[in-house]
Amino acid sequence: MAANSLRPYVAEIIVDPIAKIFIKIGISPNTLSIVSCIFSIFAGVFYYIAGDDYFGFQAPYYFLLVAAICVLINSGLDALDGAVARLRGIAGKKGDFLDHVIDRYADVFIISGIIFGGFCPWWIGYIALVGVLLTSYLGTQAQAMDIGRYYGGIMGRADRLIIILIATFLDFGYIFINGHPAAYGGFCFLGWSMIIIAIGSHITAFQRIYHIWKALDKEDKAAAAESKTET
Repeated sequence: MAANSLRPYVAEIIVDPIAKIFIKIGISPNTLSIVSCIFSIFAGVFYYIAGDDYFGFQAPYYFLLVAAICVLINSGLDALDGAVARLRGIAGKKGDFLDHVIDRYADVFIISGIIFGGFCPWWIGYIALVGVLLTSYLGTQAQAMDIGRYYGGIMGRADRLIIILIATFLDFGYIFINGHPAAYGGFCFLGWSMIIIAIGSHITAFQRIYHIWKALDKEDKAAAAESKTET
């Protein structure tokens, strides 16, 4: 969660000042969330088109850059919706719920676009997507079990998006310079990004499972000790 550790600094320097502009304009947090979801759909579509030979070589080459821009906008708006709600003093459960639902749809749209675009074997993309969804589920499941929301582990959503963005720009740059897609060990940069996300997400999932299990075990022992004291 290297990217998440930088969140307070990014919020203070970049996110909050922009959020104040949106507040003055009168744009609601839910509107930002919905628009961010729309851009995640665009990102998935452009990743798919970029890997599709139907349009010819030159057009897909530029669609990679468009897909990356859509991912950037999605991640930016995702950060802004929470900031706007916080600064307006209207942060609540409904907004938090909507934000999480939209984030999961966005993950599916972006990763599915990469998979169906042929940038990685479908089974690698499938493992990555399962890991992403399971990791996110465990983060909120901890809160549902009164342990407290937990987003620990080596790879959070911000980390995944940064990896995808770097890989996309690298693939775009490689084609721009060499005139053909990269192939290292049989994978382009986006393919390797899916492998990294697949591994990192499942490691993160097990880290969160371990954290939750330890917390539940501690609660069970405390409850047992209290029961013995009462008897």
